[in-house]
Amino acid sequence: MTQTTADVPSLNTSDGVGCHGGKDEMRRAAAAAGKSETLDRYAADYPVGPHDQPQSMCPAFGSLRVGLRMRRTATVLSGSACCVYGLSFTSHFYGAKRSVGYVPFNSESLVTGKLFEDIRDAVYQLADPEKYDTIVVTNLCVPTASGVPLQILPPEINGVRIIGIDVPGFGVPTHAEAKDVLAGAMLRYARQEASQGPVQAPRAGRSERPTVTLLGEMFPVDPVGIGMLLEPLGLAAGPTVPTREWRELYGALDCAAVAAIHPFYTASVREFHAAGRKVIGSAPVGVDGTAAWLDAIAEACGVSAALVGAAKDRFLPLIKATLTKSPIKGRITLSGYEGSELIVARLLIEAGADLRYVGTACPRTPWSDPDRQWLEAHGVRIQYRASLQQDIAAVEEFKPDLAIGTTPVVQHAKQLAIPALYFTNLISARPLMGVAGAASLAQVVNAAMANKSRFDAFRDFFEGVGEGDTAGVWEDVPEDHPEFREQVRRQMARAAAKRKSEEMG
Repeated sequence: MTQTTADVPSLNTSDGVGCHGGKDEMRRAAAAAGKSETLDRYAADYPVGPHDQPQSMCPAFGSLRVGLRMRRTATVLSGSACCVYGLSFTSHFYGAKRSVGYVPFNSESLVTGKLFEDIRDAVYQLADPEKYDTIVVTNLCVPTASGVPLQILPPEINGVRIIGIDVPGFGVPTHAEAKDVLAGAMLRYARQEASQGPVQAPRAGRSERPTVTLLGEMFPVDPVGIGMLLEPLGLAAGPTVPTREWRELYGALDCAAVAAIHPFYTASVREFHAAGRKVIGSAPVGVDGTAAWLDAIAEACGVSAALVGAAKDRFLPLIKATLTKSPIKGRITLSGYEGSELIVARLLIEAGADLRYVGTACPRTPWSDPDRQWLEAHGVRIQYRASLQQDIAAVEEFKPDLAIGTTPVVQHAKQLAIPALYFTNLISARPLMGVAGAASLAQVVNAAMANKSRFDAFRDFFEGVGEGDTAGVWEDVPEDHPEFREQVRRQMARAAAKRKSEEMG
C-alpha cells in the first residue's frame, strides 16, 4: 500500500463522528454535512428491508475490487487507517497486483477541510496521462459522515478522469452493491463523454453484429458461452460491466440490449435506461432459464421467432442431455452474498437437486423477478437481504445433505456433520451459463455430498470434547455457571437501554 501524502496521526475525532460513533449517528452526521442526496439515493437504490444490513464484509471492498481490476486506473481511499489496511489486505489477498493509494488524516485535518485539500493534492500528483486514464477516489465511513466533498474535485486533470464516490458502511449494504456504485458512476461519466462527440473504440474494434452488454461479474468462460447462444440470433456478446478498461464502457453503452445477469446493479441500469437501452433480467441457466432468456433477448432486439426457434433447437437438447448425464440427488440449502444465488439455485434444481432455501444478501429487484417466480413455483423459499441467523435457521430446519453458503454458514453446517461448500470460491467461481454451466456443478456438489460418512466419523471421534465455553483441555469437568451469564445479560441490557435513552434524549 502506498500513501499519497505525508503521514499524519490516525483518526481520533473530537466531534463524536468517529469510527465508534455508531451507524445511526454517522448517518445523521453525514446528512447534516451535506450528504443527504447521496444517502437518499443509496436508500432508494439499495433498500435494506425486511431487516437491517446483512452481515458481510466492508462494502467498499466491492468498489475497490472493480477499480483494481481495470487497466490504467488508480485507486485512492480516504478513511480510517484500520479500514484502509483491512481493505488493502483483502484486495491483495484476492489477487490485486497494484498499490492502493491512501490519504491519511487526523481530527484537525478532517474538521478544518484540510483533508479535502490533501485529497485534491494527491489526485493532482497522480494525474499522469502516460500512466492512467482514470483515478477513483473513495470516501469510507468517517470522511463521508464528515461531508468531505469529493463531488467538487475536478472532473479531469491533465486528461485523466477523476471519479469521486462515497461508499460508507452505513449507506451501502453490501460489497456487491458497492460494485454498482462505481460502475454506475463510470457509466454516467462515459455516457456524458459519448454525448459530446467521438470516443475511443473498443480495443478489439466494434462488433459487426448488434451486441448484448452483460451486467455483473462472472466466470470468464460465461461471456464466451453467452456469445455462442447469441450467435444464431445474429447478435454478439458485448462488454461485461464492470469493465476491465475505460474504453469498454463506450462499447457497453453502444448495445442493442443489456442482460442483467446479476440483478442488483440499479445505478448501472439507470444509466443504460438514460442511454435508451432495454434491460433484461435473469440468465441463460438450465433448459427453462435458457429458453426464457433467449425469448426475452429476441423480443428486446427484434429477432424473429424462426431464429429463436433455431437457437433453442441447437442448444436446449445439449443442455438437457448434460444435466441428465450428471444428476444431483440430495437436499440442499443455498446462501451467499454475490448476487448470483437465484440463478445458481435454478441450475441446481434443473440438475435434480431438492433445493429448499435460497438466501441472498442482495435485495429483490425487477430483474430478479423471473428467477424468483420460477423458484417459488418449484417450492423454494427465498430470503432477500438474508441474515446469518436466517441462513443458519434454514440449515437446522431442512437438515440438508449439503449446505452451500458463506463461511460462518459452512462452519455451522460442518459442526452438525453436514457437508458444506463455500459459495463464493467453490460455486459462483464456475461457469453457470449454457452448456458449460450445465456441466459445472454436478461434480463438486456430488463429491461434497459423498463425504457425509467422513463428517459422521469426525463428529463421533470428537464427541464429548466440549464446545463453546467448555471447549479445550481441562483438568476437571467444566462446570456451568448460568448465574454469570445472567449477570452479563443484565449488564448488556442496561447498557443498551442507556444508549437508547441517550439517543432519544
